[in-house]
Amino acid sequence: MKGMLQVYSGDGKGKTTAAFGLALRMIGNGKKVFIAQFAKRTESGELNAIKKFKDQITIKQYGGKNFIKEKPSVEDIETAKKGINEIKAILKFGEYDLVILDEANIAVYYNLFSIDELLGVIDNREKHVEVIVTGRKADKKLVEKADLVTEMKEIKHYYSKGIQARKGIEF
Repeated sequence: MKGMLQVYSGDGKGKTTAAFGLALRMIGNGKKVFIAQFAKRTESGELNAIKKFKDQITIKQYGGKNFIKEKPSVEDIETAKKGINEIKAILKFGEYDLVILDEANIAVYYNLFSIDELLGVIDNREKHVEVIVTGRKADKKLVEKADLVTEMKEIKHYYSKGIQARKGIEF
């Protein structure tokens, strides 16, 4: 089976959730999954759940400080560069059937690595490896290259009423 490139982007909620749902579908079919989280270095419910599937799902975080409201630091850039270099080897080797690059769109947007670096890594993967790239602000080059693009569009969100992120729902 040929691996496709999927992109989940947009300003709505659910990009990471959709990608993790596909990870569960893959392991339910005896496949192996690698998840790289860029711009994240936090504990969450999904990380705790994934630990129960450590033989089938590997997850690594390549995030530094929470820079979304600030400029990325040198550490943020170095951590992301290390991550994209590790992903290059993982995709080329082909051990995993699905590789999720969670928040890689944001990493590109904030210049942690370039869109050309990201596309080069994806282009040099083993043919069977499915890749999902998540995050707001997907670069148009990635969108053009993708086999499937889903835009999560916010219609209504309870954040606008002052309701903060809830354990088990948002993290």
